[in-house]
Parts: sequence; structure tokens; C-alpha cells
Amino acid sequence: MPSIRDLVTAIRRREGIDAAIVLGRDGLLIDHLATAGVDAEQVAAHVPSILQFADDLGAAASQGELLTAVHEHVSGTVVMASMSAEALLLILVRPSADLGALLFDLRRHRTNIAALA
Repeated sequence: MPSIRDLVTAIRRREGIDAAIVLGRDGLLIDHLATAGVDAEQVAAHVPSILQFADDLGAAASQGELLTAVHEHVSGTVVMASMSAEALLLILVRPSADLGALLFDLRRHRTNIAALA
């Protein structure tokens, strides 16, 4: 059976991916692979508050808990995907990457990814 390390490695190998980070909902790192210059701990530390607001928004809009969030920034995109009640997958994506294919794969393999957490 694949491991979290296998998942992080496979995502990081994709063209245009700067980081693949698995973290707890408390913001603590579980595993990660990132290009030089990416501070995975710093990035992960910001996730719990974003997640809380996203879940609050989902509740207010009667949409439920967050499954996937896409934040487009000037220099790239941040994708957050819920793996389980305890873990999240965060991916830093360069503008040149095929974001559509990444999102499709995350959705298609959500159950398999959740089994890793």
C-alpha cells in the first residue's frame, strides 16, 4: 500500500509543483517535499486559521466542510485538499503547471488519498 511519502513524492514530481505538504489540522507538518526557498513549516502554520474560516463559510452557505480550496496568488496557486478529519494536503503550484489536471486527479483519487491519512 502506498504511504504518505509516496503521495508527497508523486505530487512533487509533477511539472510545475514547488511543494507538496501533508499537515495536521493543527498546522504541524506530517511530511513534505519542497523546492529550496519554501519554508514548509511557515506555510503550514497559516493553514488552520484559513481552514476554520473556510469551514465557517461553508456552514453559513449550507455547503458543508471544505474539501478543496484553490487560492490564486500573483506568483502561483495554493491548493488545499482535505485528506481526512486529521490531515490536509497543501500544494504550491507555479502558474505554468496544469492546474486543471491536478485538481481532477485530487478529486478522482480523493478516497485513495484519504486512506493514507
